[in-house]
Formats: sequence, C-alpha cells, structure tokens
Amino acid sequence: MNLPLPTSSSSSTSSTSLSNALPFTHFTLPCPQPTSVRSKFSNLSRVNSVSNQSTITTVVTTTTNIIDDQTLLWLLRHRKTEEAWTLYTQCNHLPNPTCLSRLVSQLSYQKSNLGLTRAQSILTRLRHERQLHRLDANSLGLLAVAATKSDQLLYAVSLIKSMLRSGYLPHVKAWSAVVSGLASCADDGPTQAIKLFKSITRRVRRFSDEDMVSDSKPDTAYVGFGDLETAETVVQAMRERRRDMCKILREVNFEVLSDDEDDEIENSSPNGVEVFEKLLPNSMGDGGGEPPLLPKAFEPNSRIYTTLMKGYMKQRRVSDTLRTLEAMRHQDDKASHPDHVTYTTVVSAFVKAGLMEHARQVLAEMTRIGVPANRITYNILLKGYCQHLEIDKAKELLKEMTDGAKIEPDVVSYNTMIDGCIKVDDSQGALAFFNEMRAKGILPTKVSYTTLMKAFALLGQPKLANKIFDEMIKDPRVKVDMIAWNMLVEGYCRMGLVEEAKKVIQKMKENGFYPNVATYGSLANGISLARKPGEALLLWKEVQERCGAKEGEDYDPNLPSPPPLKPDKGLLDTLADICVRAAFFKKALEIVACMEDNGIPPNKTKYKKIYVEMHSRMFTSKHASQARQDRRRERKRAAEAFKFWLGLPNSYYSSEWQLDPFDADNNGRYSL
Repeated sequence: MNLPLPTSSSSSTSSTSLSNALPFTHFTLPCPQPTSVRSKFSNLSRVNSVSNQSTITTVVTTTTNIIDDQTLLWLLRHRKTEEAWTLYTQCNHLPNPTCLSRLVSQLSYQKSNLGLTRAQSILTRLRHERQLHRLDANSLGLLAVAATKSDQLLYAVSLIKSMLRSGYLPHVKAWSAVVSGLASCADDGPTQAIKLFKSITRRVRRFSDEDMVSDSKPDTAYVGFGDLETAETVVQAMRERRRDMCKILREVNFEVLSDDEDDEIENSSPNGVEVFEKLLPNSMGDGGGEPPLLPKAFEPNSRIYTTLMKGYMKQRRVSDTLRTLEAMRHQDDKASHPDHVTYTTVVSAFVKAGLMEHARQVLAEMTRIGVPANRITYNILLKGYCQHLEIDKAKELLKEMTDGAKIEPDVVSYNTMIDGCIKVDDSQGALAFFNEMRAKGILPTKVSYTTLMKAFALLGQPKLANKIFDEMIKDPRVKVDMIAWNMLVEGYCRMGLVEEAKKVIQKMKENGFYPNVATYGSLANGISLARKPGEALLLWKEVQERCGAKEGEDYDPNLPSPPPLKPDKGLLDTLADICVRAAFFKKALEIVACMEDNGIPPNKTKYKKIYVEMHSRMFTSKHASQARQDRRRERKRAAEAFKFWLGLPNSYYSSEWQLDPFDADNNGRYSL
C-alpha cells in the first residue's frame, strides 16, 4: 500500500504542526558552566589540542552514522526487518528519514503485536525528540491501519487526526480502515466514524490540485455505506450517459450540511449521514443554482457493476445480482461485459444463499462463453459443497478442476476438502487428502495441521492427533499457536484422559503459552467425564488465581506474568456441576458467586434437580458417632447454605436462626 506525502506540504511546516499535534515531553540540555577568565586565557595550546580532537571525533562520528544508515537502508530494501530493528536499537543516533519511514512501514506491515509495539516505540521516541517530521504519510498511514487491526482504535484515530492537523493527507485505504473500525464499534462508534469521515472529505476539498488528493478521495462510497438505492440511481444514470450527475444526486440527497467542520450533523437521513454532501460538497452552491455538469459522460465498466453486485450479495439479493449480470451482457461497450471477477462474485452470491446448483450453472456458463474460471472460483464452490455436507459433489468438482480445467488445487483447496471430510466424520478421507497434498509438494499450513488434528480429536483418537502435532512442531515454516495446543488437550479430554491432558498443559506452559478459557473448559469436561472431582478442586483453585490476577503478579516460577482470565459460562457451569454432584457445596457456592460477578446467570433449576436426586437424604443418619458428626458439621453447614441459595427448605428458614455478621462479605453474600 502506497501512502505518499503531498508534494505541496513543506517538511518544516509539517514537522512543526505534527509535533504540536501529539503530546510530548520537552527536554532541555543543561547550559555549560562559565569558565573563569584565567582558565580561558591560559594554556591555549591545550585548548587548541582539545578543539582539534573534538573536530576529529565529530568527523568520525558523522562517518559512522552514515555507514550505519547505509547498512540500515540495505537491510530494509532486502526486507530484513528483524536485522534492521536490531541495528536501529544499537544506533546512538536517529537514522535518516528514509530509514525511519521504511522501518516503521515494515514493522507495521508485519501484522503482529510485536511489530506494532516496535513501530509505536519509534513514534514515541520521535515525539519526545520533536523529530516527527522524519516520518512520511505512507509510514503513518500503515501504522494507523496496523493499530486498527490490533483493536487500538483510539490510537489509530488520534494518528489520522494528527496527520490532518499537520497537513498530511492519509491514503484512502488508511483512513477508510479506521472509519470502518469505528463504524463497527458499539456506543458512539458510528457517530465518531461519521465525524472522522466528514473531517477528511472537507480537508480533501480544500486542495485544488486533483492529482494531489487523488489517493485520498473516498472510493465506492455508496455501496460501502449500504445505500444501494442511490448506487443503483448512479449506475442507471451512467448507463444513460447523463452528465447532470450532481443534479441527480442533489435530488436524492437534499439535506445540506454545515460548512463548519466542528458542527454536529443535523437533518441527517435514517442512515445517519448523507454521503452525497460528503463526496461532492462543492456541488451545493450558496445561491441554490443549478449544479455543474460533468465534463463528459462516464459509462459504467465491469468494476462498477461488480461493486454493485457485491453490495447485492451482502444483502442476499440474488435476483438483483442476476439482473445486473444480464445487463452487463447486453452492454455495447466491451469494457462493461462481465469478466471472471464478475462471474466469481455471482458464484459467491449463490453459494452464500445456499443455491449450489445455480452456482454450478454459472460455472458452466463461464466455460460456454469462454471466460475461464480461476482457482478462486473453484475454491468458493468447493467450500460451498463442504459446508452443505455434499462431500461427493466436492470431490467431483475437484476432479473436474484438475482434469478438465487443468487448474492444480492449492493448499486452500485441500484445507477445504479436509474440513469437509471432518464435517461428515470421514477422518480417513481427511488424512488421505492431507497425504495427497504433501505428495504433490504442496506444503501444509497451520490450518492444515490443526484441521486434521480436529478430526482425530473429535473421533476420539488423541494419539493420532498428537502425531500430527509433533509433525507440526518439526515444520520450521509453521508456528504452533494456542489453537493447536487446545486441540491436543481437547483430544485427550474427550476420552477422559485427564493426566495426559495435564501433561500437555504443563508442556504448553514450558513453551511459553498460558492456558486460556478454552483450555480450562476442555480440562473441566475431561474431569467430569473421568469423574475425578478432586481434580476439579485443583482446577478451580487455578482458575480463581487467574481470575484475581493482575498484570505483573507472580503466578508460576517459569511463567512470571500470566494474563488475567475471564471465565465463561461453559467453564464455570461444568465446574459447578462437578462440585454439586460431589457434594462440594462450599466450592459450588464460590463458583456460582463467580458466575454472578461475571454476569453469568447460574442454572438454579439444574442444580436443584441434582441436589434433590443425589443429596436429599444427606446427614440424616442418627446412628453416626459424635466424632463423625463433628467432622461432618462443616459440610452440613455448607449444604444448608447451598439449599438456602437454591430456595429449598433448610435450617436457615427457622424462625430462631440468624446469620452471623462476620459470615457476610463486602457485597452482602455469605460464603460458608
């Protein structure tokens, strides 16, 4: 993605504005102490010597800096980002702007939390040293996109706003990613997205040079905003070769927005924003005259039609998709005729609608009119058949793809087939496709390994899943993640092999992975299946420690800082179920209290049924020894408290019974 800095913006102006736009800490160098008159005029030879040595040191330092910058630039040009970062951290000086911009861009493009953190650290350093002008718009835009994808929207928004205040024009791909991220947020996210969109389009309007703002102007906005009715009107006007497009859009969108950038949007449409005034703000004249005509008529091409069809596809409007395809076929201009991208869009629409026969007919039509389908088209169809459990038709299509169309399947094709076999409980078929893929020299991906592991885990074959896992570890191209570890744990837990699962979890910890909710959930299910309630108590203790952990707290000697854990309903419900069945009522009360703290409603009906069926005659024996009765007194107290929570008859309902004040916690609950 190329996000160039506008050529009209001077570097000095941009640097000053950008430095002021972001918060920074101003550092001042200490002033040199004045020397005495005697020391100033004595020992001149020594002063001259020191001066000469200082000059030599400065020259050497400058030469070293130039060599370091050249080395850094060479590493960046050869995409050796890790080596470039290491050299940057070892430099005692700030590299030149080209090196810094390239380094920030490549770190942002790594799409990892580590790369984003490193890029942000460079920006922080430049902000502190008031050197932000060393970064160009391309690097700042990529950093904003990376922050958006990492759910750091506030950082991304502040970055885009700072660029605007400083005279930078962010690329449309950069700012639209941030706007899209805001629009998908809850609360006032859509409102903030509209405000940011308004700020950007108004800034673009202020530049008279169209070439300068061409990469920053909005694209395909009507479909992107879901306003398909306006999009249809625009396309129809283009088909009629009309030049009064501004007038047409004015009739569709008649509300006028304020020219003040900070004014709130008033008289907005039900969608919350009128796209027309944002895209063409100059078309609304002060005198209310006729809007200008376009310099020439523009006919819709295949890209415009395809974009409209994608909008139909998102709303599952299959008939409108076909109608648009038919209109394209009858266009006089060949540039408007459907191509393989258009047909693939139609195939995807049918697949998502579950109309697999229609999708297959479109593929046949492509062959008939000489528009060759590509691998993407076939993969979409393969995925559709596998999702609908039509694995035999998927196999037929794969054979047609290889023999008829002479298109070799890729790793996506095989991963789809492996997943399809798993969906129909055909583990042998999944393994056969995995072996066939490797026999053809197609290297498996992480998805390939984990999908196959899932097959064996679901079928109760954890040893085979472990073998696939071992191959995955040996593959230097694939980085094992939590999904693979959890799949292995689940495989053992499905068979009730708790000890083997615990060994995997211990190995996971030794490799730097912390168990998450899915890990603990699988282990809880395995404990329930194996009927080992004592293991449930140990698991609950660990979950409690993780729920109350804070960043930086010690948790384990080998894992000094595990992330806090937020339990889900499945994990807590399984643990509570085990404890109720095993008559661990005190722990059961702790677990249901944790559920309530996390906004999870406990299933009282289920627990009440379990209690009545299993424990209704507890502690009723009158022949137990006094010593035994004393040992059981605490358990009986906990049982009575649990019955009280369930609403069952218990000693707490007695008129003479009173709760002791020290039994209540700060929230008014009673833990017994």
